[in-house]
Amino acid sequence: MSTPKRAAVLGSPIAHSLSPVLHRAAYAELGLSDWSYDRFEVDEAGLPGFMAGLEGAWAGLSLTMPLKRAVIPLLDGVSDTAASVEAVNTVVFAEDGRKLGDNTDIPGMIAALRERGVDRVESAAVLGAGATASSALAALAQICAGPVTAYVRSAARAREMRGWGERLGVDVRIADWAEAPAALEAPLVVATTPAGTTDELAAEAPERPGTLFDVLYEPWPTALAAGWAARGGAVVGGLDLLVHQAVLQVEQMTGRKPAPLAAMRAAGERALAGGGA
Repeated sequence: MSTPKRAAVLGSPIAHSLSPVLHRAAYAELGLSDWSYDRFEVDEAGLPGFMAGLEGAWAGLSLTMPLKRAVIPLLDGVSDTAASVEAVNTVVFAEDGRKLGDNTDIPGMIAALRERGVDRVESAAVLGAGATASSALAALAQICAGPVTAYVRSAARAREMRGWGERLGVDVRIADWAEAPAALEAPLVVATTPAGTTDELAAEAPERPGTLFDVLYEPWPTALAAGWAARGGAVVGGLDLLVHQAVLQVEQMTGRKPAPLAAMRAAGERALAGGGA
């Protein structure tokens, strides 16, 4: 019998989150019958009060937008990975009471790509310049040997991406969003934009596409992912990322390795197919 523990995902909005499905599937597979994982609607204003009210049974938290940066001042320590992009998506409660922050999105991206045989690329393209794009750059810093071209819509976004590139040691080159069809010729294309943004590019998939990493998981497949796959290109999706980052969270929160990747992915696929949580 395991010691009862609690974990949860926080964010706003949060009702759509698949994290409870994935973590509960892991607990079931690991025999952690006394563990629970919930979701809480928490915004930046409510986060300090929520964190202050947590008691000893808590093992960890998953964080989504808009809390990944807001949580940092509330923690006792932050990993180098999380500090590199100023974003924490995982909080683990240590036995001594400390709250420790990490970022599993970055290693989750790398693991998802490696699962599809992508260990190293000579160059890459990133579509978009939001929070996920900075994590993508951090992942590319470890697997991309050459330049990364970021396709953005504004001068402000261009400055942000250049700044992240300098900080992460990535040779970031900027191109206007109007030139986005050219991005699809890269050996690795990472789409970090909201749903519908890349639909206009679906018909532009090259005859011999490389690998597309589209971070969305609903709706799936995106028009771009479907067009890419139709041309024979390899596609890594948002569910792949979600599962791999959740695997790392489960391992950190429970101390059990390896987390059950296959069971977690199957649970996510059922939920997206309408099988419920």
